[in-house]
Amino acid sequence: MVNKPVKKIAVIGAGWAGCSAAVALAEQGHQVSLIEATRSLGGRARKVEINGYALDNGQHILLGAYTATLAILRKIGIDTETALLRLPLQMCYPEHSQGMQFVAPTLPAPLHLLIALLRAKGLSREDKLSLARFSTTARWMGWQLHQDCSVSELLRRFDQTERLCKLMWVPLCIAALNTPPERASAKIFLNVLRDSLGAHRAASDMLLPRVDLSALLPEAAAAFITQHGGEIVTGLSVKKLTQYFDQSWELETNASNQATNVKWDAVIIATDLDHARRLLDNTSVTDKTSAPNLNTDFSYEPITTCYLQYPKDTSLPRPFFALIDDAASKQWGQFVFDRGQLHQDQKGLMAVVVSASTHAIELSHTELAADIAQQLAKDFQSAALATPIWHQIISEKRATFSCTAGLKRPVNQTGMAGLLIAGDYTDCDYPATLEAAVRSGEKAAQELSASLGIVRK
Repeated sequence: MVNKPVKKIAVIGAGWAGCSAAVALAEQGHQVSLIEATRSLGGRARKVEINGYALDNGQHILLGAYTATLAILRKIGIDTETALLRLPLQMCYPEHSQGMQFVAPTLPAPLHLLIALLRAKGLSREDKLSLARFSTTARWMGWQLHQDCSVSELLRRFDQTERLCKLMWVPLCIAALNTPPERASAKIFLNVLRDSLGAHRAASDMLLPRVDLSALLPEAAAAFITQHGGEIVTGLSVKKLTQYFDQSWELETNASNQATNVKWDAVIIATDLDHARRLLDNTSVTDKTSAPNLNTDFSYEPITTCYLQYPKDTSLPRPFFALIDDAASKQWGQFVFDRGQLHQDQKGLMAVVVSASTHAIELSHTELAADIAQQLAKDFQSAALATPIWHQIISEKRATFSCTAGLKRPVNQTGMAGLLIAGDYTDCDYPATLEAAVRSGEKAAQELSASLGIVRK
């Protein structure tokens, strides 16, 4: 139960951070308005309609370690056992790709990793000892670094073999941080490993969505918010924020008929960093203090998903495989997902992910899809995979920030009463993931509640 006055709160931006903040505030009984400039919810993790399919603007893998995400999914009524396919930790390559086969059994940690290492195929004795040395040393260090460095430097310090780096550490780094290892933060990488490889067995499980990303969280969150007295407003862009002497807020929007006398007790800006920066730069406050400076040295990384449709009887031996990428050989794919094993109505559809895809997106869509189809045909020794029925390329050019070593990320507080920010870019143990977005949204809601004098019994 909660002792509180009901507050009128605006959450600007309906990505996963904004949805999470709005759900937390609505659950506390506040009048929440979730305001989105576009017509769809979900931000950079949402449904797209293509050729009659409900696809995603990017294929995602969640981890069992994503405690905040799993908790909010259950809160808003998602059955995570049916909405997510839970697989044990694995890094399996196609049989003919000269990769490896690493699958953790369902045994208590850390025994599951030990058995997986002993059974692993495609790794030499030296590779296995290298992996064991990394795990042992990282545990002894408490998965922490006194000073951040790049993932490449970390792997050199831990004397990791070239093959193990190629087949495990580099793919995991790019998948988790969407940043090349020579620039990626070792500190953040270790945080992800700590909460997955270094925690209980289920934390290392890989969770593949069986529903589109909009249905997984944003749509259910919207229903939860409205059921708790809130509202969802789409197609409304907020241009300016003004704070008055009573510390209430007014939102200036692109709607000509928007009432100018609507006052809000508090506001959470849950847009991407650039939009948040522009809004804060265009914020007027009564005490004439300046808005916080969000000109942090951020750069961005793209992620590309290539959808390839084959005859409906086409399938892979597993729901997903890792792929060996090599730009020089025009092998761009890093993971391939058999969507037919995740969605009954998408038989024969493959989704190939290219993270940190700066060079790949320089190609035309036709050329990139052809290269990826050839890569699948070669790796799976199937000529039929070289000629898909149709293809679709979806690139998010600013999918995530570059999670570089030593990057300073902003906190949720802005220094102005009743105004906070939320997003996967805020200060967090994790890189720009769905979990980071959810945690940031919930933290902003929690800190806002505390600043408004809300006390939970």
